[in-house]
Amino acid sequence: MRGEAVRDWFAQRPGITALAALLAPVLIGVVGLGLAGLLPDVAPAGVLSHFSLPIPFISAPEPTPTPEAREVVPAGRSPVQVPIIEYHYIRVNPDPRDRLGFNLSVTPSDFKAQMDWLQVNGYHAITLNDLRAYFQEQKPLPSRPIVLTFDDGYADFYTTAFPILQAHGFTAVSYVVPGFLDHPRYMTSAQVEEVDGAGIEIGAHTMTHADLTKAGPAQLVLEVEGSKNALEKLLGHPVLDFCYPSGKFNDAVIASLRQFGLQSATTELPGTDHTWDGRLTWKRVRANGGELLSEFIASLGTPEKTVKVAG
Repeated sequence: MRGEAVRDWFAQRPGITALAALLAPVLIGVVGLGLAGLLPDVAPAGVLSHFSLPIPFISAPEPTPTPEAREVVPAGRSPVQVPIIEYHYIRVNPDPRDRLGFNLSVTPSDFKAQMDWLQVNGYHAITLNDLRAYFQEQKPLPSRPIVLTFDDGYADFYTTAFPILQAHGFTAVSYVVPGFLDHPRYMTSAQVEEVDGAGIEIGAHTMTHADLTKAGPAQLVLEVEGSKNALEKLLGHPVLDFCYPSGKFNDAVIASLRQFGLQSATTELPGTDHTWDGRLTWKRVRANGGELLSEFIASLGTPEKTVKVAG
């Protein structure tokens, strides 16, 4: 009967909390034991302290983090300063008597030192797709943008330059001559597909590395449109950038690029400033074999000023 009385006491108080309702059976048992003389004589508070339920810890919600500001080159500048570096071989020149080969060959250790310096000093490697998007789509560039281009599709781009680029988190542009693929000293078709899949931009560099200023209309179709189409068939996506062999071009050559849908092209004209109107004759900075790191740094020019935006 006493147990029924306790239950009635709870039932008559509709404002009782959910926690008290859960404790009711325990308290009924405790009261019954006390009345039977089976518990020591303790105050009610002591009884509750022995049978209190743990209260779960509810943490306060974490504040939403404030986005960190980052430095960018804002859209809308023309010209914009972006060094486009021109590399050929990344190797130790095998023939000391070959002065041209020496000038075109940056040793792996020198190349790594250049990439180390760029990384430590806050440069961000971009592609020419990114540079076009800066002008066409008004997309800002990261601070200290730089384009690393490699002419001719030599095998050492895959075996030597590519792993160093990946270790630094850098992308690049590889200008491939489709007629040279799968030949000694050049990349294989599978290697070109691999680097493309890893984020390297592939650009066209004619079918046979011909001097386009001496080409007639039929040969321009073969060298310009043919190289673009061959690479697009291999890669399965548009190829929109081109590089003039030995930097040679004229009005007829530029017109052929426009005709066949090329959107940008690089030369061997020196400089780091670029405009959208000049996108088919963008300038480059040549990396020469044997140059000091200080000379390489000086060739980059003054970095474009940046602004802070929310990250």
